[in-house]
Amino acid sequence: MTVYEIIKKKRDGKELSREEINFLIEGYTQEKIPDYQLAAFLMAVYFQGMSFEETTNLTLAMMNSGKVFDLSSISGMKIDKHSTGGVGDKVSLVLAPLVSACGVIVPMVSGRGLGHTGGTLDKLESIPGFRTNLSYQEFIANLKTIGIAMIGQTEELAPADKKIYALRDVTATVDSIPLIAASIMSKKLAEGIDGLVLDVKTGQGAFMTRLPLARKLAKTMIEIGKRMNKKVIAFITDMSEPLGKTVGNALEVIEAIAALKGKGEKDLMEVVFTLGEAMLIMGGKVKTKTGARKLLKDAIETKSGLRKFEELIKYQGGDAKVIEDYSLLPTAKYQIEVRSDKTGYVSKIDTQRIGLLAIELGAGRKKIEGKIDSAVGFVINKKIGDKVKIGDSLAIVLANNEPQAKAIAQELVGCYSLAKSPVPKPKLIISQV
Repeated sequence: MTVYEIIKKKRDGKELSREEINFLIEGYTQEKIPDYQLAAFLMAVYFQGMSFEETTNLTLAMMNSGKVFDLSSISGMKIDKHSTGGVGDKVSLVLAPLVSACGVIVPMVSGRGLGHTGGTLDKLESIPGFRTNLSYQEFIANLKTIGIAMIGQTEELAPADKKIYALRDVTATVDSIPLIAASIMSKKLAEGIDGLVLDVKTGQGAFMTRLPLARKLAKTMIEIGKRMNKKVIAFITDMSEPLGKTVGNALEVIEAIAALKGKGEKDLMEVVFTLGEAMLIMGGKVKTKTGARKLLKDAIETKSGLRKFEELIKYQGGDAKVIEDYSLLPTAKYQIEVRSDKTGYVSKIDTQRIGLLAIELGAGRKKIEGKIDSAVGFVINKKIGDKVKIGDSLAIVLANNEPQAKAIAQELVGCYSLAKSPVPKPKLIISQV
């Protein structure tokens, strides 16, 4: 068995055995296989796909590349949530503390920015001192003490996925159903959860731009979960425009804190409440969506969700004063207004392009070892369906390089398409799978 033969076999569209997949993943995790060979394999998968059996075996190989956490010592249902990635998707920052405040244990293993989408870990790390690389012991201790932890893949947890995730990000192999499904499910199954609620994005700013592909991805992950005796449900949600009002790491943390204070954007909160209802029902706290939504709204009104986020920051080494003092977060030097040169109604937003422009600003990585500028990003002032006049502010660019900010502001204007007649708002929650 050689790496060359495995790559060739997949390149030619043949099905790999469990032993071949295990050999590849184990070898790459142990650094016996170089990046360039794994990149070739990923590209072969991207073009040839994988059968469900292969995808399941890839998931299990990645899951077993490290430690499978045992959370049985923690009483209560352990429920996580995962999004397939979007632009301005800060849902986890609001949802996890809210659900935890309602009494469900939330062990959340998140990812970094991938392709044109942002990453929860990058957002959390814009908070001074916040640690996402907790050890297994710290992870368990936090769950027992405060009922929530938000971490990335450690050296112990799905290390194969951690390496492959970074490689996919820079080799244009992100939007592949088997690779996405195996990445998400390997780390979710390794963290020892009882149930998982999935937010599968579709639309122009998602990896699964077409609805049938989004459904296929959702069903693949649900079936993998069933094989492992885990409760898994998925929602297909719209990503044809940025979610909420901001794109960028520190900016999205501020927006999430505002949401926990009861000032959340309508579209953001619709996704938060929909996923939160499912998590609370799955966690056995309530039986109905109505009861679940009441609990979530109460957690906002009483500020218990906000206090839970404050606890999370403290327990993971961050400066919890950011809850009340946003100036403690990284701040951009320049703000450039993006003004409309037309009148009409916003009919379409090139959301993927906005995500790529955010990376250009420094909000994401172009290389595996790339540094992120947590301060930069966009404030989105006009969304689909909004009326726009010449000179109205479409967005604001926040940057640390003024010439670059002005150039990107010009490109942002081109991300907006206007129609002469009114345009309906997109349906945000498309379906449950």
